[in-house]
Amino acid sequence: MLLDMNLVPVYEEFKFTGKGIRVAIIDDGLEYTHDDLKDNYDEEISINLNWNKKDPMPRYEDPTNTHGTRCAGEIAMAANNTKCGVGVAYNAKVGGIVLLDGKTDDEMEARALINANSLVDIYSGSWGPKDDGLMVDGPGVMAQMAFEIGATKGRNGRGSIYVFASGNGRILFDNCASDGYVGNIHTVAISSVTMDGRAPEYAERCAAVIATAYSGGLDNGYVRYQ
Repeated sequence: MLLDMNLVPVYEEFKFTGKGIRVAIIDDGLEYTHDDLKDNYDEEISINLNWNKKDPMPRYEDPTNTHGTRCAGEIAMAANNTKCGVGVAYNAKVGGIVLLDGKTDDEMEARALINANSLVDIYSGSWGPKDDGLMVDGPGVMAQMAFEIGATKGRNGRGSIYVFASGNGRILFDNCASDGYVGNIHTVAISSVTMDGRAPEYAERCAAVIATAYSGGLDNGYVRYQ
């Protein structure tokens, strides 16, 4: 039996569709010209830190630079545009902060975490220490300061929200308690569940996890309708 996220009543009764919310995806880029994203793209909160420019368009010379766009789609794909998907917060605005398309350091992470912090409501991150079951690491001094500034002073004093994925290393016996981004007091850690309610093979576990959201197993977890 497939699980129901029970989103339709939230849309219909409470009108929570993401309207008025601005989300920044800290990742490898954002294909903002995509039909599903172009109407919800937020240029004002976007930046490319790896290439020192404003444009967050993915550099597809590296074919792996697709993750940020996929994350943005899950959040803010437009509704009722005759395409095949819809974002969970389909009226939200989404921007891209490019951090993972090249070498990064503590200063770059800090800049990403407070980019446009008076404007961004939610920052989304799916990165951290290597998920190899061996690494114990977390934010550097500057990144930790950025977390604190954003969480206490972002959104004009209301505090920005930092959402981080719990990690993909369980197959290698990794535990997200070893991840200082997931376990950070200023972040909301999210794990994953498959469409039938099981923990994916890769999903790391630890006490820092606040909630779970849909993802896929090693088969990608696609639901096909007949």
